[in-house]
Parts: sequence; C-alpha cells; structure tokens
Amino acid sequence: MVCPRKPSACCRHRQLCQRIRQSRRRDAAMVKNPDADQSDIRSQRDQLITAVVMHVPFDGWTRAALLRGAEDIGLDKSDAQALYPGDARDMIAWHSQMADRRMMAALEKADLDSLKIRERIATAVMTRLEQNAQDREAIRRGLAILSKPQNAGLALQLLYRTVDDMWFAAGDRSTDWNFYSKRMLLSGVYSSTLMVWLNDQTEDFSETRAFLDRRIENVMQIPKLKSRVSAVAQRLPLNVPGRMAARMKAFRSFGRGGMRGTW
Repeated sequence: MVCPRKPSACCRHRQLCQRIRQSRRRDAAMVKNPDADQSDIRSQRDQLITAVVMHVPFDGWTRAALLRGAEDIGLDKSDAQALYPGDARDMIAWHSQMADRRMMAALEKADLDSLKIRERIATAVMTRLEQNAQDREAIRRGLAILSKPQNAGLALQLLYRTVDDMWFAAGDRSTDWNFYSKRMLLSGVYSSTLMVWLNDQTEDFSETRAFLDRRIENVMQIPKLKSRVSAVAQRLPLNVPGRMAARMKAFRSFGRGGMRGTW
C-alpha cells in the first residue's frame, strides 16, 4: 500500500511508529511480571548486557550478540529483545551507564577526602578504566559506532554523564562557570586517556597512568598561563581606534573571567 503522505512526512511517520513500537516493547517487558519494578528491569538489563559484551568482540554490537548473551544466561529471546528493543546505540548507552554506576559505587568506598583534587580525578578515571579492562574490545567497537555523525549527540551525552559523575565523586559542588569549565577540561583529559588505555599493554596500565598524570599536569598550567596573559594584557595601551579597542578590552579582561577553577 502506498503511503498517502509526502515522502518526507512518510519517513517521519515510519520513524514515529518505530519509536512507539520500541516503547511498547519496553512496557511489555515491565508488565509481563506484575511484581516486577524498575529495579528488577535494571537488574535484568545489567545481567544481559554483561553477558552480551563477551560476544561483542566477535559479533559486534549486533542482534546476534544480544541473542547469544540471552542464551548464556537462560533468558528467552523475546524477553531479551524486549529489554533492548533499539539498535546498538541502546546497548552501548546502557553499558556506559552501568559502568558509571559501578565506578560511583567503588569511589564511594574509597577514601577520596584525604586526596588532593587532582588525585581524586586521577583515581576516578583509572577506576572507570580498570573496572572495564575485560571489555576493552567491546568498548573499542562501541566508540567506532559512536564516532559516526548520526551518533554524535549520544556520544556527547554519555561522555558528559561520565565526567559529571567523576567530578561529583571528587566533591565538586560548583554552580557557576566552574561547573562547565571543569567538565569540559575533564572531557578532553578522559577522552585522550581512554584512547591510550585501549592500546596499553603495560603491566597495571602504567603507560595510561603516566599519560593521565601528564594530561592533568597540563590542565593545571592553565590558571598560571591565564595569570601571565592577564599581567601582559594590563600593560597594553587603550588608545587604539575602533574595533581594535574592543579586542584590547576583551583581552585585558581575560584574567578576570572565564575558567577560574583549578584542580
């Protein structure tokens, strides 16, 4: 049957119907057992995705890996598909969120209060990586999928959630510009460290630890650089014409605003 809508409208209609079907599958999984609640569903998804990642190195983040994981834990295929009705993005997102929860649970037990801020951040990053040491190939394949343009939004969302949890565990409660600047800086540190970790074959990930320490040290130099730039800017003349005067004014104010926080 030919859809009476215009091609673009028809496409949007199919996408809407697909989202509705996925939502209904999730609802079906939640009501199949009247006594099941959200925590039970989360536990089932955790258990299933833990089994799935064992097959991702061979099958990728595919439906085949999902069904193999379901078979490993004795879960019916239809139930597995109801728990993860979406595509690979659904499984990758849940695996990342599960890793964040595991990281936070471990950091809550750690004695972070006795550490400096930079040491707390380093501990959080290494905890996140070490807990997933057995899943490196699955994470590598997941990053390849997230690197596609259509998945940029999800990639940023997952990255933000991870670094936000790290800063929260480190004791950050800022509500001003520091809140954003700290997470932006840590996003760069964590992302680059993750790339090194994926290929690190050294014992106890010593290469990754050394790289992380250097990256954090680089970030620590930003406030010092700002102070030097601000000092130079204050010596610049203001009697310059037009557009240049506005640029001079902005340059002179560099040290008084922006990223004021330190680690």
